[in-house]
Amino acid sequence: MKVIAHRGYSGKYPENTMLAFEKAVEAGCDEIELDVHITKDGQVVVCHDEILGRAVDGAGAVKDHTYDELRRMNAAKLFPQLTEFERIPLFDEYCAWAAGQPISTNVELKTGFYYYEDIEEKTAEIVKKYGLQERMMFSSFNHVSLLRMKQLLPECGCGALISRFGMGNAGYYCSRYGFEYYHPDYAGVTDEILESCRQYGIQINAWTVNDMEELSRAYERGYAGVITNEPLACREWLDKR
Repeated sequence: MKVIAHRGYSGKYPENTMLAFEKAVEAGCDEIELDVHITKDGQVVVCHDEILGRAVDGAGAVKDHTYDELRRMNAAKLFPQLTEFERIPLFDEYCAWAAGQPISTNVELKTGFYYYEDIEEKTAEIVKKYGLQERMMFSSFNHVSLLRMKQLLPECGCGALISRFGMGNAGYYCSRYGFEYYHPDYAGVTDEILESCRQYGIQINAWTVNDMEELSRAYERGYAGVITNEPLACREWLDKR
């Protein structure tokens, strides 16, 4: 079962920053999950929220700022005791770094709130630039974006992100549209959903698993991976199995 670091090692470091990604690798994660948006000047950036202010010391929408403006904002807002400043990274910067790391990457396309023009094409271009196709997968709550990624990078896996209430007949749905993975809130995985995914050969990566009891349950159920804010704790637990 893979340990997938949610926005990097976000339990202890500023989420979606190069520091969080580096610390996730040090913690022994197998995969890093991150989020991408498009800036006002067409750059693919790594950031979770469409509207700034929670984790980033800024205001307004990502889409309304140039990257030069965004890079001046502090992405370590939630960790002032740890570091004075961390910038919002470009996806290109992340891929240049990830190409030399022993990990895979799960890219969430943030197209559910605002649909960015050409986000799939721009993201795919960067992935190909660094030859990361075999170590890259995509997820999104907007499954139209996943269908487009399948056209652009058919060799990359795709995971359908689903809300905590889950989806009936999930395995058939993913199989029908060529999604290899089902990415649910861990609390929404029923026995019916589990059996449906098994029936159609769909693998489950559940989010966000930070509780050791739920980690044990995920392991027993045969999940492909757990998306977690605490990759070190999950790694240590799995290594003891």
